Amino acid sequence: MHRASVWVFCVATVAATAEKVEFRAGVARADITPAEPIRMAGYASRTHSSTGVSTRLFVKALALEDAKKNRIVILTTDLLGLPRAFTEEAGARIEKQFGLRRAQIVFNSSHTHSGPVLRPNMREMYDLTDAEWSVIERNSRRIVDALVTVAGAALGDLAPATISFGQGKAGFAVNRREFTRNGVVLGVNPKGPVDHSVPVIHVRGADGATRAILFGYACHNTTLGADFYEIDGDYAGYAQQELESRYKGSAALFVALCGGDQNPRPRESKEHAIRHGRDLADAVASVVAGPGRPLHGRFRVALQMVDLPLLFHDRETFEKELKDTNVYRTRRARAILKLYDERRPPRSVPYPVQALGLGKGLTLIALGGEVVVDYALRAKREFGHKGDVIVAAYSNDVMCYIPSLRVLREGGYEADTSMIFYGMPSKFTDEVEELIFTTLRKVMARVR
Repeated sequence: MHRASVWVFCVATVAATAEKVEFRAGVARADITPAEPIRMAGYASRTHSSTGVSTRLFVKALALEDAKKNRIVILTTDLLGLPRAFTEEAGARIEKQFGLRRAQIVFNSSHTHSGPVLRPNMREMYDLTDAEWSVIERNSRRIVDALVTVAGAALGDLAPATISFGQGKAGFAVNRREFTRNGVVLGVNPKGPVDHSVPVIHVRGADGATRAILFGYACHNTTLGADFYEIDGDYAGYAQQELESRYKGSAALFVALCGGDQNPRPRESKEHAIRHGRDLADAVASVVAGPGRPLHGRFRVALQMVDLPLLFHDRETFEKELKDTNVYRTRRARAILKLYDERRPPRSVPYPVQALGLGKGLTLIALGGEVVVDYALRAKREFGHKGDVIVAAYSNDVMCYIPSLRVLREGGYEADTSMIFYGMPSKFTDEVEELIFTTLRKVMARVR
């Protein structure tokens, strides 16, 4: 079996001082670029496997430990999204091998649309042969193994560190929910809500050198279009490359924020992806160059699942849908009818809500799915008075889009038609936003 090579980022040994060490940090990464041509994730219109590799893909890990030995591991991946089957298996193996609780582990994906299809995610979108699924299965097993290996390598790399926080800004994200006479379409809405903040966690070693930079942005990682057939990390990958080039020996880790309804602009070319990556790296570098706000205190973690109910559906709906001319609807219908036959039609979606208190005054919220920007803006309003808040999406499971109540009522791709590609039988009910925030308040109360 092909195994991903793992790198750890070592720091120079320095003489001990009388000053108490408050934090330790460890970083590691593994190359998870597919070893063979593979079907690519993100665009349903692609018709064949990848034709080459434009940039390498990685899984990276940042392990942090406070003075009380409380530990956190944040795993980032250059992938469309990790399904729950991946994170459950990898999380259980990390718990068993390295003694962490599941709440101490965060999985996040960059949401690049130029990475590999993963099993069993979004099977209704792709019409693939058994041979193509075999390639996907081999690559998927390799990624799960890499997640566990890299988490262990980062924990084994723990060394004295200082941690600071700051925020920059990048302006290439634009709201894509355009209002027309025919309803909401995927387009450009310059008046729609956005979040241009670029949160940055800067980790320095005992020698003062940059060891790790964890940064995020709320924007779809879709500069490259469906006609692009090479493996590529898109703008998030180029931003990480640029930062690691500027800060030699460091690890740059990208965390996708609530960009479910945000697109990069301009887009559709590799040159645009490189430009956006450089702009994002510049925003991060401006923070790294400044003093930042030093973090102090202990880590706290909480993770809770909540069931998000779906609108009522019945078997008759999908028996009719089998006759639809839309191939994605007929695939979805077959999948849902199979679940009806097994007497387990989906009535709700299990949803992970996680929060990490990173010392005093900084909280990382990690939400599952393709979360629209409304959630980040609301969370910052509701919880920001007690300190800085980073609101990540695409975390721990990417099962479908997560619309706010506003988006759900307006309709459009994020609220409705995207559910077909994700194999969901219907839209969410109007309870979705409040159920998530009720759960979020509970986990926030445990980390602050």
